[in-house]
Amino acid sequence: MFITLRIAFCRSYCTRAVKQNITKKDSKEFKKRFFDTLRIYVKGGSGGQGYPKYGGVGGKGGDVTLRCVGGSSHLAKVKEKYPEKRFIAQTGKNSGKRHLLGDNGENLTIEVPAGIIVRSDEGRELADLNKEGQEFVVAKGGLGGHPGNNFLGKAGERKSVTLVLKLIADIGLVGFPNAGKSTFLSAISRANPKVASYPFTTLKPQIGTMVYNDHRQITVADLPGLIEGAHVNYGLGHKFLRHIERTKLLLFMVDLFGFQLKPHTTLHRTAFETIILLNKELELYKEELLDKPAVLALNKIDCDPEGKAAEEVLQKIKNLPDSLSEIPEELRPQRLVKFDEIFVISAKDQKGTDNMKLKLRQLLDVYADQRNTELMLQMKETAYIIEKSKEHSKWKLV
Repeated sequence: MFITLRIAFCRSYCTRAVKQNITKKDSKEFKKRFFDTLRIYVKGGSGGQGYPKYGGVGGKGGDVTLRCVGGSSHLAKVKEKYPEKRFIAQTGKNSGKRHLLGDNGENLTIEVPAGIIVRSDEGRELADLNKEGQEFVVAKGGLGGHPGNNFLGKAGERKSVTLVLKLIADIGLVGFPNAGKSTFLSAISRANPKVASYPFTTLKPQIGTMVYNDHRQITVADLPGLIEGAHVNYGLGHKFLRHIERTKLLLFMVDLFGFQLKPHTTLHRTAFETIILLNKELELYKEELLDKPAVLALNKIDCDPEGKAAEEVLQKIKNLPDSLSEIPEELRPQRLVKFDEIFVISAKDQKGTDNMKLKLRQLLDVYADQRNTELMLQMKETAYIIEKSKEHSKWKLV
């Protein structure tokens, strides 16, 4: 009997230990995955019932609220914490003989990272949460029962919504696979992205932070490499293109020696063709991206000691749009990106990267001043129009 119990206990303990190890392993693997969309069900609490005999009012049902918090750059934490993806707020308390005013139901708050867009199942944008502390009531609780509704508590709002994340960063890195984006990110920040000599080493967006001597910080988003046809779901980069929509500056990273997806394929794109193709992909995905400030970095000058490859590319860029004649017509963009600065660097040897960091900061400051100036002009123009409309109204009254 004692032996049988001991064996049963050992089996139970071992099974529990194995499950715990699997759970821990799954949790670690889960956290490594990148989630930038999440569909959830939300329901506000129902209102409590009123008490007709004494005019008692039921408590209001709790609201379901999204709150923007820092410390996370994707939705894995939300999915891990709430695997069922159902959020139901508390029901309001009923009114009673000894408690005529029913207590309100407790609100339910869901913490989400900055950069979340809330969309209905019909595709309508309900909210844009991009600042820490910002809140949005996604499902309101129902009113409690009172004389106006025959003392019957109302049901809370319920719906399914999709949380869509667009990363918030100052600079967005754009380039073909193996252009050196991850190497550059590790050279200018404390980020530790995977770096290898084969394409598609970056499988999910990563954010690095450039820290300056005066403690100024500038964030850089590294996205998976694009390939031709990314706008129609080829490769990995297409699903992450939306993450550059919120950036203030686009940084095109291009390998001086072009791009070849596989070593044994005959298709090879030169550095100049790569620049034009990146331009084309962004234009086809969302033309408004071409209005963003942009700079170009020609990488891997460590493999070009005489500088001939860099000089050839720079000359072709200088001769645009005439140099487009060497690009097949179907690959030419309708609009060309205007580069405010062109850098020639080696991310691997960190050659030119320090100067580039300083210049990027200066450019961001210039763009910020320009935006502030434009905003001031718009405010003045609006104030002038309001003042004129007031004068016109007075003239009509007279």
